Amino acid sequence: MTCPLCGQRKGRRDCPALAKTICTVCCGTKRLTEIACPSGCVYLASAREHPAAVVKRQQERDVTVLLPTIRNLTERQYQLFFLVQTVIARHKPEGFARLVDDDVAQAAAAMAATLETSARGVIYEHAAASVVAQRVANEMKTMLAEMRQQGATVYDREAAIVMRAIEQGARDARTSGGGDTAYLDLMARLLQGVVAAETAQAAPKPASSLILP
Repeated sequence: MTCPLCGQRKGRRDCPALAKTICTVCCGTKRLTEIACPSGCVYLASAREHPAAVVKRQQERDVTVLLPTIRNLTERQYQLFFLVQTVIARHKPEGFARLVDDDVAQAAAAMAATLETSARGVIYEHAAASVVAQRVANEMKTMLAEMRQQGATVYDREAAIVMRAIEQGARDARTSGGGDTAYLDLMARLLQGVVAAETAQAAPKPASSLILP
């Protein structure tokens, strides 16, 4: 049976989340990102206990590349940084359009400029250069608005710092190689690691002044 996710490789693993048989590649790369793996999945447990050496080396390289971007963020800003990254990761361009690092940089830059202007008391919507980038910026804006509606305290100046960090990360990632989606690929891997860590710990955390929806 062909894997229903990629439609290319043979399905070899019974996925409890999808109730389907998927290939080992999709199991490993889409785990906890596109697939909501239950904590009792044997493949998830095995990956946590015995991560491959190549995965460890990749994680170390990813952290090294990202560190200059996030090293000066506060805990609140760090949380917001990864929340925005989830919005970027979920974005699906329309038609034949393709999301690349430059779109992410443009979207974050436009949002940062809008938030910086707002922090000075001036309401002005800065637009991104490309259509794809503008759509990503709109989704970022919607997420911030929804957080505030749900009672989260998100300051314009603080959110602008996070957007500038994302812009810097998207622009700097190209220097590490990996093509025009180096940053997107890097964040996809790190988000998978963050979800896995939070799922594994599942312990009450100290309250944060940033209320996360």
